[in-house]
Amino acid sequence: MIEGIYSFLDSVFGPLIQAYHPIVVVTIAGAILGVFFTLMNYFLVDQEKTKLLQKKSKEFQKKYREAQASKDEKKLRKLQQEQMELMRLQSEVMKDTMFKVTLLTLPIFWIFFGWLRRWYVEVGIAKAPFNFFVFDWFHRMYHSGLPASELGYIGWYFLTSYAVGMILRKLLDMS
Repeated sequence: MIEGIYSFLDSVFGPLIQAYHPIVVVTIAGAILGVFFTLMNYFLVDQEKTKLLQKKSKEFQKKYREAQASKDEKKLRKLQQEQMELMRLQSEVMKDTMFKVTLLTLPIFWIFFGWLRRWYVEVGIAKAPFNFFVFDWFHRMYHSGLPASELGYIGWYFLTSYAVGMILRKLLDMS
């Protein structure tokens, strides 16, 4: 079954892989998946509830700091009750995110990464002018043969996807 999916991806993106440098292909893949995952999050998670949670959380933190500074025990006890309500709301938002978005996007993510791995497993996508300790740490963790100055497809995908996702979140006014 997975080979059928990989064959489909080869037929769609194969000409792109054959014609362009890996940085172009992985950038396009990261942008496509970044947009797709961000839009899924936008449509499947209640954005108003998420914004309300952030607003209440900021207000709570401000009140809590003030109560601690004034050492008002009565206000601190009252804030503990408010914190329970805040945690309930946070639990609802996390449940939406976890079950709706993650369960739908994770299989797509793993399939796409498995497919990209077939093409770019030990290919340096981007080269830094210096050895970067994070690259080195990452390569050692995954037993990669890439030097510390090169970033593979996984790292480049995450950078691209993160950048595209952050821009799109800003444009959609997501929290």
